[in-house]
Formats: sequence, C-alpha cells, structure tokens
Amino acid sequence: MAVNTSFPIAVIGAGPVGLAAAAHLIERGLEPLIFEAGPSAGAAIEQWRHIRLFSPWRYNIDAAAVRLLEASGWESPRPTALPYGGELIDSYLAPLAAHPAISSKLQTGARVIAVTRAGLDKTHTRNRDSTPFIVRVEHEDGGSRDHTVAGVIDASGTWSTRNPLGTSGLPAMGEDTAADRISSPLPDVTGRDRGVFAGRRVLVVGAGHSAANTLISLAALAKEEPDTRILWALRGASAEKVYGGGDADGLPARGQLGARLRRLVEAGTIELHTGFGIASLKSLASHVSVEAVDGRTLEADVVVPCTGFRPDLAILRELRLNLDPAVEAPTELGPLIDPEFHSCGTVPPHGAALLAHPEKDFYIVGMKSYGRAPTFLLATGYEQVRSVAAALAGDREAADKVQLELPETGVCSSDAGTSCDAPAAAASESTCCAAPEPVLVGFPTGLTHGRSGAGT
Repeated sequence: MAVNTSFPIAVIGAGPVGLAAAAHLIERGLEPLIFEAGPSAGAAIEQWRHIRLFSPWRYNIDAAAVRLLEASGWESPRPTALPYGGELIDSYLAPLAAHPAISSKLQTGARVIAVTRAGLDKTHTRNRDSTPFIVRVEHEDGGSRDHTVAGVIDASGTWSTRNPLGTSGLPAMGEDTAADRISSPLPDVTGRDRGVFAGRRVLVVGAGHSAANTLISLAALAKEEPDTRILWALRGASAEKVYGGGDADGLPARGQLGARLRRLVEAGTIELHTGFGIASLKSLASHVSVEAVDGRTLEADVVVPCTGFRPDLAILRELRLNLDPAVEAPTELGPLIDPEFHSCGTVPPHGAALLAHPEKDFYIVGMKSYGRAPTFLLATGYEQVRSVAAALAGDREAADKVQLELPETGVCSSDAGTSCDAPAAAASESTCCAAPEPVLVGFPTGLTHGRSGAGT
C-alpha cells in the first residue's frame, strides 16, 4: 500500500544518496521534503573535495537524477573518469540541487534533531502504522519547527560521528582534552590545511584508505617541507590489508594507492608502528604524547584520526528500529555487509525489504544504512533508494526486484577508510573512494563517506 500522499516524504540529508532518493520519489509522483544540515547540498563532501574517488563517474551518479538533469539540458561527465569530491559537487550535486523540482523541496541549514510519530512515543502501538511522522528540525536561525510527513528516508550519512581513537569503542583517556591536537579525518594537507602539518610531527591513526590518502599527501608535503615527520599507527599487526590487492583490484585507482603507500613505508618516508592500540593521549605544552596499550609512546604535534565512522542514532530514539547488534545496520542487512567476509563488490544488491524496520515507512539508506561497516559504494545506495521509493509508492514488485552490477573490489574489507582495528575493521567513511594528488587514487566516499551530519 502506498503512503498517504496528503503529506510529503522527509529525506534527511542532501548528499548523493539523499538527492537520488528525492529524484526517485519525484518520478513516482511523491513529494519529497529534503532537510540538509549544512549550508548546501553535499556539505560533507565539501570537507573532502580535494579527494579523488576510487570509482569512476558511471558508479557515482543515479539514474533517476540523471533523467531529471538531462531533461533540462545537463550533460553527464565522461563515465570512465575518476572525479574529485569537488567535481562530484560542482558537476553533479549542485546542478541537481538547483533543479526546480529539487530546489523547491530543499531546506539547507536545517538539522533534523528528532523523528517520531505524531502524538505517539515509542511505547504506543495502536494505530501506529497509519499515524504520520513528525520530523523536528532546528534551523540555522536557532528556531525549531515540526514537520508532518508520511514517511522518512534517513540518508544523513556518518561523516559527523567519527570513531574514537581508543581501543574499546570509547575515547582514549585524555582524548577529549587533547582535541586541539586532533585534526579532521581527511585534512587537505597540501592545500588549505598545509600550515597545520608543514614541518611538524604528524601521527596518522587508522588502517583504511582515508589513512592511506592522508599519508601519501603528507609524503608529498614532506618533499617540499623536509622537517615534516610522518608517523603511522595501526592497531593490527600488519599493514598488508591496507596495501590491498594491487593490480588485482577491480578498482585500479585503489590498487595504485596501496602500492604507493607500501613503497613509501619501505623507503622510510613513513614510519610505521603496528600493534599500536591507543590507551591514552596526554596534551603537553608543545605537543601530544600518545601511549599504546603495551606502554610504547609516540610524540606528535598533530594527530589525524582515520578511525572510521559510526551512525548517529540519537535522532531516531522514538522510532522502533531493528538493528544488527554488531555493525548497527538493519538486522537482515548486517550479515551481508560484514567487512570480515565482504568487500564493496561482493555485497549483494538489496532494497526496501532488507532495509525495512518495524517502523513502517521509515528507512535508513546510504552510508548510514551500513552502520559501522565500510563496504559501501554509492551505486549501492542508489539502488537502495530506487527500491525504497517504489515501496513507498506501493509498487512492491519493483521494490523487490533489486539488481546491481558492481566492480569486484576485493580489498574493500580492509577497512575502507577507517578503523584502526586489525581484521575487524568496523567502520568507515563514506563509500569506497579515492585519493589526492599527485596520485590517481582514492578514498571514501564513501562517498558518500560517506560518507554531513545530514548529507552525504
């Protein structure tokens, strides 16, 4: 049965997957209402616009969005080219957000702070499925407003909630007080953030592609600023999974990333410390002292936390969710994306049926739907929202017919972007993405990495 068309469908997040969801809803004759916490569409991606994606354009744009854009004269980028995050915004997301069908339904500077049922908290069951949702939104002017909607698609991503540096899922002792020594997860070390890193001791923490990207950029910086010292700390016993599959990788750019990183470590440009689970950070007058569980210490001027991301579920507290206890994805999806057994390319296509929760007409999609797993690709999110829009429109046959052709990535389970865990790579950024100049490689976007608080 289709949703009540008297109310719009809320889409939380105006990143690639959120805007794709809106495009599919429009094709289905449903009205989207899009809330983006940032100042513009793709606000999370804006923070890593200097990163080049692993996957080419053909995997990074959604079919319904393309149909909408092409009808107004937009020309698609070359399918085989690897875009930077900034190009993803400028050549695709910005035009899509500016399209009249989307722009009239998009609210920026609008942070969703809660979702519930009108007049019903989590404990009430009677008439729950037929009761509309209330989405409470905090606007940039400081005011809050409740919006009544028929369904909710949460595409808010995980970018705003990184994993801590500590080993037990908790911040390391002293991590909070050392915050002024901890950078953003994907700093532009050779560009706008150069002054933070040039000529300093930099400790990169993490075993994912975000770490690899940052390390390679730091090596480029060190050529120009020889006093720059690069330290790399892994919780695991080896960096082999980060180096990846080389020429065997289905996404060649990512294979190049791992190979280049290996050469930099072997040459001594990057000082690798394995088995370094962080126990504490001590902020000193001129630097931070980082102590491992085994008592070893590293001294650094700045720490880059490439430890992955996790979903922020606080806004969904009054909804009835069914989540996998390990990765915090929808229960039926969890085992299919477990990074110990799956790469980006081996996750089977899935849609509304696997993404459904006990809360009817509510779906988490995109990077957030994968919880702490790093095996997400944008193309996967696009198929998710196609199926979800069909389900909300009452077309169960189309919703259940999910299909997707992805590249065999082979090494995405090495923690694309993130966790410093050894084999257990629990979190990630945004999809499997790419890397910075001067290499043609990748990072997360996870794309989505990704993956804006609301958007991405």
